[in-house]
Amino acid sequence: MTLNWFKFASPATFYPLAGRLTRPFWILTGVLLVIGLYWGFFQTADQLGGSNPQKEYYRIIFIHVPAAWMSMWLYIVLVFWAAIGLVFNTRLSFMMANAVAPTGAVFTFLALWTGAFWGRPSWGTYWDWDPRLTSELVLFFLYIGYMALHSAIDDTRRADRASALLALVGLVMVPVIYWSINCPDPTQCAALHQRSGLGKIDSNILFSMLTMTLAFWMYAFATSFMRLRSIILTREAEASWVQELVSREQPR
Repeated sequence: MTLNWFKFASPATFYPLAGRLTRPFWILTGVLLVIGLYWGFFQTADQLGGSNPQKEYYRIIFIHVPAAWMSMWLYIVLVFWAAIGLVFNTRLSFMMANAVAPTGAVFTFLALWTGAFWGRPSWGTYWDWDPRLTSELVLFFLYIGYMALHSAIDDTRRADRASALLALVGLVMVPVIYWSINCPDPTQCAALHQRSGLGKIDSNILFSMLTMTLAFWMYAFATSFMRLRSIILTREAEASWVQELVSREQPR
């Protein structure tokens, strides 16, 4: 049997699918969060060494690092759906971009917030105009700008296209954030952050970090699908299938 994926490009077809997927993603989020946090707090080293020894407060990386990864990745996902919408003029693609944006903004804020709490004991300050911090802050403003622009335009189709173009322009910030910490010549772009890399991380720390990242992924799916269903109902309110759905769910 051949599965026709293109049929899910219709909001009417994707709406019930998103509803069926939401609950499993919430369950996976809870399970993975419990595993990741337990492993991070009870199965990892009591202290990290190096030139700047960090005691218990280093465990904030199990929230901070996955949140920072997700902030960048979800922006790429947002831009992907926005670009699909611009090229193929598909309504559901624009709806997907709108559904992803708030979750991406939440993760970006979480990365900035936890980074500030990590920075105070590590570097003696909550904030510094470090290249990575500054570029991450710009990414947060891009998320906010995307949502603000879309809500400011009454015509939904015009709002979709205008905010999609803004998202495409802002995509340049993702490689800027990456290279601000993984600079080819660190002497030319000093930063508070250490260079990223998974090769030298303790296996227990890596397991917890990746588990938390997967948990955040499941959370992103769950919240985006819930938000998408709400957007579909709002935009398709005049469609016959929505009116039939509402009539079936109304108490008799």
